[in-house]
Amino acid sequence: MAATLRIQSDWSRALSRDEGEAWLSCRSPGKPTLYGSVTRRGLSSDGVPDIVASEGFVVGEVTKKSILISCPHENVSTKFLAPYTSFCRIHQKSITCLDISSGGGLGVSTSTDGTMKIWQAANGEIRRLLEGHVYDVNCCRFFPSGLVVLSGGMDAQLKIWSAEDASCVVTFKGHKGGILDTGIVDRGRNVLSCSRDGTARLWDCGKSACLGIVADCGSPINGIAVGTADNSLNLGSPEKPPSEREVGTEGKILLLAREDKKLQGVGLQSRQPVFLFVGSDAFNCCTFLSSTYILAGTQDGNIYQLDVRNTNAPIQVIHRSGAPVLSLLPYRDGFIASQGN
Repeated sequence: MAATLRIQSDWSRALSRDEGEAWLSCRSPGKPTLYGSVTRRGLSSDGVPDIVASEGFVVGEVTKKSILISCPHENVSTKFLAPYTSFCRIHQKSITCLDISSGGGLGVSTSTDGTMKIWQAANGEIRRLLEGHVYDVNCCRFFPSGLVVLSGGMDAQLKIWSAEDASCVVTFKGHKGGILDTGIVDRGRNVLSCSRDGTARLWDCGKSACLGIVADCGSPINGIAVGTADNSLNLGSPEKPPSEREVGTEGKILLLAREDKKLQGVGLQSRQPVFLFVGSDAFNCCTFLSSTYILAGTQDGNIYQLDVRNTNAPIQVIHRSGAPVLSLLPYRDGFIASQGN
């Protein structure tokens, strides 16, 4: 289990001032935490901040938007990135979910302030307020077109919205508990949802109807991800012919991040179980890195990388801190993870 190097959350603001200071900590399991600081002494001749660290820490490469810090005693180094832009006026409280349209022009987000909003990704200007859910909205995402939004809430309703005029064009009802995550199949004629009621469901957008329960786990499903399965994977066969309203479900596998410490793979068209992996704690989120490699994050801070062709043992388990892993996103040759610390 590796040591974790941290810098206070508003370090970029603290170091933007002459002689500014930010606090450091390096924590290794079973050892006393090492504390220190970084101090800005001014600017170098090329306009880059001149930053030094206190004893036990070393400052490496510094740019206007990043700083590399290492702790030689624990043989750990971390590159910290400053935000390029901050939007402080979209929501009044914590943001629970967000997505950016495929073209990059619009953002949609939900918050514990009870609102769901569409905004300009370039400047944070609010474009639309999406109102219609009762209680909290837990999840939101754009359809591939970037013109339509899918959302799920604690009212057990799944809704489709127009990003152009904020109208709710479809409402799906059938879940018996709050919806915790959603998925879109291909271009979006079918969509997916998972719920606290332990089920994952497939929906037909054109008919506003449920096409079936893909999985019934008996435990809340916190997150889902749909992807194209590797050709060598046996997805099983459906017990009855699929509805003609099912579009793009063949050859797809659905990942289920479950509250009962299990990560499950299910054939989307067949509804048949493909694998079941038991982790260290409740699974919060999951994603595909490729048709063979997947990631899943747990409440106790583990990130599991698995090969769907053989899930008996993980390829690797990454543990940076004990904070819950809340979301995972593939990025270039790696991934981005958010944790609740």
